[in-house]
Amino acid sequence: MQKVLVTGGAGYVGAHTCLRLSEAGFLPVVYDNLSNGHAEFAKWGPLEVGDIGDAARLDAVFAAHNPVAVLHFAALIEVGESVRRPDRFYDNNVAGALCLINAARRAGVEAMVFSSTCATYGEPQQMPMDETHPQAPLNPYGRTKLMVEQMLRDFDRYLGFRSVALRYFNAAGADFDGRIGEWHSPESHAIPLAIAAAQGSNAGFKVMGRDYPTRDGTAVRDYIHVLDLAEAHVLALKHLLAGGATEVFNLGTGTGSTVQEVVDAVAQVSGRPFLVADAPRREGDAPALVADNRKAREILGWSPRFGLPEILESAWKWHTEGLPALQRASI
Repeated sequence: MQKVLVTGGAGYVGAHTCLRLSEAGFLPVVYDNLSNGHAEFAKWGPLEVGDIGDAARLDAVFAAHNPVAVLHFAALIEVGESVRRPDRFYDNNVAGALCLINAARRAGVEAMVFSSTCATYGEPQQMPMDETHPQAPLNPYGRTKLMVEQMLRDFDRYLGFRSVALRYFNAAGADFDGRIGEWHSPESHAIPLAIAAAQGSNAGFKVMGRDYPTRDGTAVRDYIHVLDLAEAHVLALKHLLAGGATEVFNLGTGTGSTVQEVVDAVAQVSGRPFLVADAPRREGDAPALVADNRKAREILGWSPRFGLPEILESAWKWHTEGLPALQRASI
């Protein structure tokens, strides 16, 4: 069984990818400092606690497990926090990625799948957005991800270190068996916030802007099931292990849902209408973000299997059954 080092593998997308890796016959070795991840999510392979900026710890883990590749998820992701503390984001997301890549190269590992983001594109100039869309991020978070993409291109060209960068659109949903799902503190993603409102959160749900040039005035986003994302990582890994070239791919469904449509769908899945309040637009929010995913379909043979109904059904199961059970067990 080939081992794969999964940095940030105790986090949301990383843990779901470990599930899919295990199903595909790989042994995921989770490397996580548990600042945002959860030890309870390391269910499909060993957990090594450590920071991606700790070169000595990385060297020891590479030597102990001899992985064939690295899947890199360990990053700070909150856009608002990146504006308040850009120093933390550049230290972790850029300097940490460089430390990890150098450790991989010292260990003789020459392949990485990198968790990137559509936030590297910035203000959309065309819709849907393909991989040739100009990259002009609007915040430090997006800029740190773009810098790592640029670094990986140079490492491929000059050092032979191959990679696949996967630009996510809006990850959502959960494992259908309710074993893992979104568990952020604080939570900032729309679907878990809407579910929390349906569960009776006093905060309700805020719609940030109703004056966008969209079909109902609320912003459009491309929600992609986290297990579809995970499957793309497995295919990207196989691409690299088969000698495939460095590539970048969008991961989205190619269709978008408005915020109001998400609110209505959560109310339907939960059977619980909930408080919804209007709020001003957030600075930097685009009216619509939708992926052109043809390149991933053609090269990786990937296609998303799940839509908004499956996303919401799995997320509701997780937030009403799986997460409460884990939280009770950890008390």
